[in-house]
Amino acid sequence: MNSTATELNRKVFLILISIVVLLCSLLLPNTTYSQVDTFEFDTEEQQDRFRTLSDELRCPMCQNSSLSGSTGGVAEDLRREVHRMIMEGMSDSEIIQFMFERYGDFILFRPRLTAGTVFLWFGPLLFLFIGGLFAFGIWRRARTITDSDTELDKTQQKRLQQLLGDKT
Repeated sequence: MNSTATELNRKVFLILISIVVLLCSLLLPNTTYSQVDTFEFDTEEQQDRFRTLSDELRCPMCQNSSLSGSTGGVAEDLRREVHRMIMEGMSDSEIIQFMFERYGDFILFRPRLTAGTVFLWFGPLLFLFIGGLFAFGIWRRARTITDSDTELDKTQQKRLQQLLGDKT
């Protein structure tokens, strides 16, 4: 009788664990249920242009996500807008110019080279150059240090002995 009760307890435990796992899986977000934009295009070339533009344009709401990689509402609206402009026959440069006028340089993953973006493009090289100059200066100063510069003279040795003697 004892083994049947143990087996019954084991079955009840397994059923409870199964229910908990099932409930947890239902509560967790699932990407298979997320909405996918489906756009109809007349030609394969239009579809390729849409993919390219969606990859080149940044979502204004997301920090580092393209329109194609973002699930935000703003990105969905902009994808619809890009689709509409492609279907109306606008060129890629016209679409990019429209987005640039509306959102500024931030919308472009590769911002244009202008007076306002010069530091953005060449700033890392400038910092690398300045860092190289500092490293060269430190290296040059380290080469000029000799053993005589690191040795203590008699007064410094006497003072050191006094300090060490006082502490011991």
